[in-house]
Amino acid sequence: MLNQIENIYDDRKEMMKRLKKLSYQCNMELFREKYGHYFVEMTEYIDGAEEKEKAAEELASVFVEAVDRKFRTKGRIGSGLQADLNMFTIYYVFPALLMTGHEKASVIADAICAKWSKTFKNSNISYTTYERLYETFHEKIFGIF
Repeated sequence: MLNQIENIYDDRKEMMKRLKKLSYQCNMELFREKYGHYFVEMTEYIDGAEEKEKAAEELASVFVEAVDRKFRTKGRIGSGLQADLNMFTIYYVFPALLMTGHEKASVIADAICAKWSKTFKNSNISYTTYERLYETFHEKIFGIF
């Protein structure tokens, strides 16, 4: 299940660099094209499960543990890297999941948030939709760049 999902973070530096409204839109399209199958796999797993919340927790564990294994070195993840992972998850992973339109996408996102905050130090993250994030961009993120 979700084999090599941790690879969705491989392009994070480039995709987070100098984010503007147009670049975010293009990046999200590329991200969904390249990794959308993972989010479809998640929703299909939920569809096949009798206990949806338990299935969401299982998905969250697989996802978060894969990310943890990929980035943990010498027993920890540095604070700068952790901040990058948090931001990328908020800007790309959650919106892409919610863009599936699946009725249980928010249940999966809630489970990922819960597991993420338990696994990663000082990482109490939440999620929002692509549309809401997209609208926060004027021309530049937070008025900088």
